[in-house]
Amino acid sequence: MRGRKDELIASLITYLLENGLADLSLRPLAAATGTSARLLIYHFGSKEGLLAEVLEAMQVHVRQSFSRLLERTSKDKSAQPPLKLFWNWAIAEENYAYLKLLYELQILAIQNPATYAQYLQRNAQRWMDFALAAMSASERSPAQATLYGAVFDGLFIELMSTGDRKRTTQTLDRFIQIVRDAYASRS
Repeated sequence: MRGRKDELIASLITYLLENGLADLSLRPLAAATGTSARLLIYHFGSKEGLLAEVLEAMQVHVRQSFSRLLERTSKDKSAQPPLKLFWNWAIAEENYAYLKLLYELQILAIQNPATYAQYLQRNAQRWMDFALAAMSASERSPAQATLYGAVFDGLFIELMSTGDRKRTTQTLDRFIQIVRDAYASRS
């Protein structure tokens, strides 16, 4: 049974990446993924349960993909800081749609905290842990990780709103330089 559910989740992700969440209805979603609304409810319990599982699967995909990138660059002393690596990864064509959909799903979860409270708490902690693990020991703190996450979130939302990759990337570079200068002045 788990294999069929995994196949459904993969199909649902593909559908949502192409169509987003606006006006999401189970019947068209089921038809597009080769199943029925009744079977979707059987596998996921509800539309909200379906979205929670899809969101979780997407989060895992994003974290694993970026972790592989970090592993490949961890031995390179000239590698970019993790925040810049993540930005470049996120705005790449093959990853942008995933991040955009994750933000859309996150907003939906925020609008329905009674339904998604557990997901929101778990997701926030996982991203905090992920950020802390990627940071250098000298800057590793929950406050610093939260700051980096907030800057990334703000710039990614700006990118989604305006499509201006050049300006948002330059802004991220400026932020990274400000952080470097601050650490250098403390030394």
